[in-house]
Amino acid sequence: MKINVFSIVKNDDYQPIYNDFIKQCKSFGATLVLKDIFNNDIAKAQKGSQKEAQSSYTQALKPFLSPSSYALHPRGKMLDSFEFAKLFSNSLEISFFIGGAYGFDEEFISQTHPLSLTPLTLSHKVAKVVLCEQIYRALSINANHPYHK
Repeated sequence: MKINVFSIVKNDDYQPIYNDFIKQCKSFGATLVLKDIFNNDIAKAQKGSQKEAQSSYTQALKPFLSPSSYALHPRGKMLDSFEFAKLFSNSLEISFFIGGAYGFDEEFISQTHPLSLTPLTLSHKVAKVVLCEQIYRALSINANHPYHK
């Protein structure tokens, strides 16, 4: 199984944490791929309006959309760990998207399955750590591994 996590981020100091989750996911036969996206168009748009920034995120991430795409969004569906694990049970590839500072526009959200990790507002870097941990937890649940107790 291939699990993609796309995020709008300029630089990320949490790489050692992600590397641990990438390694742990391999033990369940899953490849966790983290793709950080930030370009000049996004940088310029973020200095403009929220709408411009969101549009730049959509343009950057749109090529990676598939039927198994989940966007992190405050109005997304909240799942418990077992419901989240079911997302992985019948998929060969699944993709998650984490927006930048302004979140996603409705055009992008309408092309994904919106998902919320928590009612709290998280920075995109923290959301990525939580998402990676939940991905590992989901894989462990599906493998009947004792990590999830």
